[in-house]
Amino acid sequence: MNIHAIRAIYLFEMARAWRTLMQSIISPVISTSLYFVVFGAAIGQHMAAIDGVDYGAFIVPGLIMLTLLMQSISNASFGIYFPRFTGTIYEVLSAPVSPFEIVAGYVGAAATKSVLLGLIILATSTLFVPVRIEHPVLMLAFLVLTAVTFSLFGFIIGIWADGFEKLQLVPLLIVTPLTFLGGSFYSIEMLPPFWQTVSLFNPVVYLVSAFRWSFFGQAEVDLGLSLGMTGVFLVLCLGGIAWIFRSGYRLKV
Repeated sequence: MNIHAIRAIYLFEMARAWRTLMQSIISPVISTSLYFVVFGAAIGQHMAAIDGVDYGAFIVPGLIMLTLLMQSISNASFGIYFPRFTGTIYEVLSAPVSPFEIVAGYVGAAATKSVLLGLIILATSTLFVPVRIEHPVLMLAFLVLTAVTFSLFGFIIGIWADGFEKLQLVPLLIVTPLTFLGGSFYSIEMLPPFWQTVSLFNPVVYLVSAFRWSFFGQAEVDLGLSLGMTGVFLVLCLGGIAWIFRSGYRLKV
């Protein structure tokens, strides 16, 4: 394994994040803070507690997960697509770097940026609502697992896309609606039985439920099932990337 190659790609991607600090870090934090102000501090004061948890605190895991999913996909997809678009990907392809090392560098950097952003948003949320974390180690582990999984998914999108329109297609038209309908702002137990059943076909429900459990010890879906669904999606992403490289696909537009 070429550790130096992985490190070079990783550090280059992290340096790009610091160069675009406003876009990479500050902008998502400000956007999420507006949710805390509106739904937490303003509307949350007039909402009943959900399972004994204040509404403002209840939405914190969902908002972190919303940002984590979007940023993981965005960071990884843009990270691999932009070199393809500018032609600098040939510098990577001409180097003695294996597909695994390319994926490790880009996905590792994307996941790191997403986890850091999630932790910053978590710290920011304490300025607006009282937050407790009953299982901090598991919360952090699930944060990392989700970031890696969706960074892999974003990497696949970045390889598949042949234009900036396709790059935004999946995050905006599929991931965002699924996240909003996945219990980020409500408990699916509040829905009628029919819509509860329909919600269980939404994979984001399992992510939000498990992440919320790490905060409050309560989950709408069985924890083991939630972790199992996340593991299945991780395996599917790994399999997708392996198939792309084994099929001889080239990282070029």
